[in-house]
Amino acid sequence: MNTMTYKGYTARIDFDGRDSIFVGRVLGVRPIISFHGETVAELRTQFIAAVDDYLEDCAAQGIPPEKPASGNLMLRVPPEVHGAVLVAAQASGKSLNQWAAEVLKNAANR
Repeated sequence: MNTMTYKGYTARIDFDGRDSIFVGRVLGVRPIISFHGETVAELRTQFIAAVDDYLEDCAAQGIPPEKPASGNLMLRVPPEVHGAVLVAAQASGKSLNQWAAEVLKNAANR
Protein backbone atom coordinates (compact mmCIF):
# COMPACT_ATOMS: atom_id res chain seq x y z
CA MET A 1 0.00 0.00 0.00
CA ASN A 2 1.34 3.45 -0.90
CA THR A 3 0.98 5.95 1.93
CA MET A 4 2.00 9.43 3.05
CA THR A 5 2.14 10.65 6.65
CA TYR A 6 1.79 14.17 8.04
CA LYS A 7 1.13 15.33 11.65
CA GLY A 8 0.28 11.75 12.61
CA TYR A 9 -2.29 11.33 9.84
CA THR A 10 -1.72 8.66 7.19
CA ALA A 11 -3.20 8.75 3.72
CA ARG A 12 -3.56 5.95 1.23
CA ILE A 13 -2.44 6.90 -2.26
CA ASP A 14 -3.89 5.45 -5.47
CA PHE A 15 -3.44 6.31 -9.13
CA ASP A 16 -6.53 7.10 -11.18
CA GLY A 17 -5.59 5.99 -14.68
CA ARG A 18 -8.77 7.41 -16.19
CA ASP A 19 -7.94 10.96 -15.08
CA SER A 20 -4.15 10.46 -14.87
CA ILE A 21 -3.94 11.79 -11.31
CA PHE A 22 -2.84 10.55 -7.91
CA VAL A 23 -5.68 10.42 -5.38
CA GLY A 24 -5.27 10.29 -1.62
CA ARG A 25 -7.58 9.70 1.33
CA VAL A 26 -6.73 10.05 5.01
CA LEU A 27 -7.20 6.76 6.87
CA GLY A 28 -8.38 6.06 10.40
CA VAL A 29 -10.77 9.01 10.84
CA ARG A 30 -14.51 9.31 10.19
CA PRO A 31 -14.45 12.60 8.25
CA ILE A 32 -13.65 12.12 4.58
CA ILE A 33 -10.39 13.94 3.95
CA SER A 34 -9.33 13.49 0.34
CA PHE A 35 -6.99 15.24 -2.06
CA HIS A 36 -5.36 14.76 -5.45
CA GLY A 37 -2.47 15.90 -7.62
CA GLU A 38 -0.91 15.30 -11.01
CA THR A 39 2.60 14.85 -9.55
CA VAL A 40 3.93 13.43 -6.31
CA ALA A 41 5.08 16.89 -5.25
CA GLU A 42 1.63 18.35 -5.93
CA LEU A 43 0.00 15.42 -4.15
CA ARG A 44 2.13 15.96 -1.03
CA THR A 45 1.33 19.70 -1.04
CA GLN A 46 -2.39 18.94 -1.33
CA PHE A 47 -2.18 16.34 1.46
CA ILE A 48 -0.57 18.84 3.81
CA ALA A 49 -3.17 21.46 2.88
CA ALA A 50 -6.04 18.99 3.40
CA VAL A 51 -4.85 18.00 6.89
CA ASP A 52 -4.14 21.62 7.86
CA ASP A 53 -7.59 22.68 6.55
CA TYR A 54 -9.23 19.90 8.59
CA LEU A 55 -7.40 20.97 11.75
CA GLU A 56 -8.22 24.65 11.17
CA ASP A 57 -11.88 23.82 10.50
CA CYS A 58 -12.09 21.85 13.74
CA ALA A 59 -10.50 24.73 15.66
CA ALA A 60 -12.91 27.24 14.11
CA GLN A 61 -15.87 25.05 15.11
CA GLY A 62 -14.47 24.50 18.61
CA ILE A 63 -14.42 20.73 18.23
CA PRO A 64 -11.44 18.45 18.83
CA PRO A 65 -10.04 16.89 15.65
CA GLU A 66 -10.17 13.13 15.41
CA LYS A 67 -6.84 11.49 15.93
CA PRO A 68 -6.00 8.52 13.71
CA ALA A 69 -5.47 6.17 16.68
CA SER A 70 -5.25 6.50 20.43
CA GLY A 71 -3.32 3.33 21.10
CA ASN A 72 -6.26 1.79 22.98
CA LEU A 73 -8.09 -1.08 21.33
CA MET A 74 -11.03 -2.94 22.81
CA LEU A 75 -12.02 -6.25 21.27
CA ARG A 76 -14.93 -8.57 21.94
CA VAL A 77 -14.10 -12.17 21.18
CA PRO A 78 -15.67 -15.46 22.18
CA PRO A 79 -14.39 -16.82 25.51
CA GLU A 80 -12.68 -19.76 23.82
CA VAL A 81 -10.70 -17.37 21.58
CA HIS A 82 -9.77 -15.25 24.60
CA GLY A 83 -8.56 -18.35 26.41
CA ALA A 84 -6.56 -19.60 23.43
CA VAL A 85 -4.77 -16.29 22.89
CA LEU A 86 -4.04 -15.97 26.59
CA VAL A 87 -2.39 -19.40 26.52
CA ALA A 88 -0.45 -18.47 23.35
CA ALA A 89 0.76 -15.24 24.97
CA GLN A 90 1.83 -16.98 28.17
CA ALA A 91 3.55 -19.75 26.20
CA SER A 92 5.60 -17.10 24.39
CA GLY A 93 6.56 -15.45 27.68
CA LYS A 94 4.62 -12.26 26.93
CA SER A 95 1.66 -10.46 28.39
CA LEU A 96 -1.57 -10.70 26.42
CA ASN A 97 -1.17 -7.04 25.47
CA GLN A 98 2.43 -7.51 24.23
CA TRP A 99 1.50 -10.65 22.31
CA ALA A 100 -1.58 -9.09 20.70
CA ALA A 101 0.31 -5.92 19.72
CA GLU A 102 2.99 -8.04 18.03
CA VAL A 103 0.45 -10.21 16.19
CA LEU A 104 -1.55 -7.19 15.02
CA LYS A 105 1.59 -5.35 13.89
CA ASN A 106 2.75 -8.38 11.89
CA ALA A 107 -0.69 -8.74 10.29
CA ALA A 108 -0.85 -5.04 9.38
CA ASN A 109 2.61 -5.13 7.77
CA ARG A 110 1.80 -8.00 5.43
